[in-house]
Amino acid sequence: MTRQDLARQVADLKEENRILRSKLPKVVTVTESERKRLLKFGRKLGSQLKELISIVCYGTFLSWFRNAAGCTSAKSGSTRKPRRPRTPDDIREIVLKLARENEWGYTRILGELRKLGIKSISRQTVKNSLKEHDLDPGPLRGKGTWDEFLKIHANTLWQCDFATKKMWTIRGCVDLYFRVFIHLGTRRCWISPSTVSPESAWVCQPARNFLMHTEDVELPHRFVMRDNDAKYSAAFDAVFKASDTEIKRNTPLSPNLRAHVERFIQTLQVECLYKFLVMNEKHLNLINREFQSWYNFDRPHSARDHLPPGCESPPAEWATVKLNDVVCETRLGGALKSYWQRAG
Repeated sequence: MTRQDLARQVADLKEENRILRSKLPKVVTVTESERKRLLKFGRKLGSQLKELISIVCYGTFLSWFRNAAGCTSAKSGSTRKPRRPRTPDDIREIVLKLARENEWGYTRILGELRKLGIKSISRQTVKNSLKEHDLDPGPLRGKGTWDEFLKIHANTLWQCDFATKKMWTIRGCVDLYFRVFIHLGTRRCWISPSTVSPESAWVCQPARNFLMHTEDVELPHRFVMRDNDAKYSAAFDAVFKASDTEIKRNTPLSPNLRAHVERFIQTLQVECLYKFLVMNEKHLNLINREFQSWYNFDRPHSARDHLPPGCESPPAEWATVKLNDVVCETRLGGALKSYWQRAG
């Protein structure tokens, strides 16, 4: 017979063995002579036996082999009753998955296993499995990471920061200040009007305008993250507290904690502002409004499956698109471009 014929016969015998094994009790005791017979034929297969053996687990077979080779300890010579079979590795992996993805204790994990129809594992086994992998069996494993906080609150979390653009005047360049907000869940942005002097009164007014904008677009604002810039006054925080919004201040000198808004400001500058010489506040406000609309509804975003943040449903998939059906839409004299398929 060829190797393929032998492989087919082995596969057939394995399937028959599974059927016969399913009709037997979960624990099958073997005599000493039966154990020797299993060792005689099984040791020649090496690690391949792991895919074949079913009367006992592979670990038990290895312990038989070690005992037969004389590598046992003094206690191993004592006769003991057969133990409860080891929990299958697949179930242990599920236990570890539930523990790592949640802050549950072992009792809650056991409840989830029961919901999955897994009744062959006990509460103590769940606890022992967690300890073997250095996981605390109790609930609330620490305070959580910063990434976990962002993921949990992304749908109600905004980040804000100040940005500047040089304005050309007869007396030289002057900084124009404006504030940007970005929603972490949808990546939608909002840009405030600009000013030359970001005093307390101006700082508060964009905050009120921002809250009205979030109501118009129906995006919640449970948290707003900001840095420790001195331009943020107590009145600014009071505007958000009045609307039941919590201000989250990041630690000093740590812009990485607000990486999303920092990256958005870089995109705004590189893809738009660096291409213009701004002459007055109205000019910059117009540029920012056009960029805000283009960013929210035309520019693809990797975090949105390469679709614009404001895209509610993905477009229909096409196998091929003709070149003449691709239309280019421009803003700000061609500085901002987007491509769409021509309407049929």
